[in-house]
Amino acid sequence: MNEGLVERIDALLPQTQCTRCGYPACLDYAHAVAHGDADINQCPPGGQAGIDALAALLGRASKALNPVNGVEKPLEVALIDEEACIGCTKCIQACPVDAILGASKMMHTIMANECTGCELCIAPCPVDCIAMVEVGDEPAPARAAHYRARYVARNARLVREADEHAAALAARKREIDARDAPAASARDAVAAAIARAQAKKTGRRK
Repeated sequence: MNEGLVERIDALLPQTQCTRCGYPACLDYAHAVAHGDADINQCPPGGQAGIDALAALLGRASKALNPVNGVEKPLEVALIDEEACIGCTKCIQACPVDAILGASKMMHTIMANECTGCELCIAPCPVDCIAMVEVGDEPAPARAAHYRARYVARNARLVREADEHAAALAARKREIDARDAPAASARDAVAAAIARAQAKKTGRRK
């Protein structure tokens, strides 16, 4: 499959990374559409305009949004009831574009200008302090490039942090191994001496 087609399909998607299409990200959905594994009407944030655009690109007949994937609605963003927030960080971990600020056991807040309205932060919240609020009629595709850039940046951050964590663990292991090396050598020496003594006793018995 031509990767250029995947890119053109992805360029028509709203980049909310909401997973309502049944795929983990907009690019994954673009791949599925390009390969014929997904239909063009599975993206609620893109709405009917998005479906029409995909149909035109692919030379297919347009169709209505599949209700299994959701409904088309005005752009919404998440809002945290800061007085109820317990600082668990679960919403931060769920946000695909790093639109939530906060730290463990501290109040969180959502940057409305960066929120894609994906709703992925709602389910993990243990105190139900997150709600969606309508912010106007601006369609999500108008900010698609910005959302995509933030999603890519977040993924790069997660990879970098994972690499740093692995490097720190490896360094700690080397430190422990180096600290324990003299004791291990002493134990080996004692074990070798015991083995020699036992071998001599066995030889005298023969």
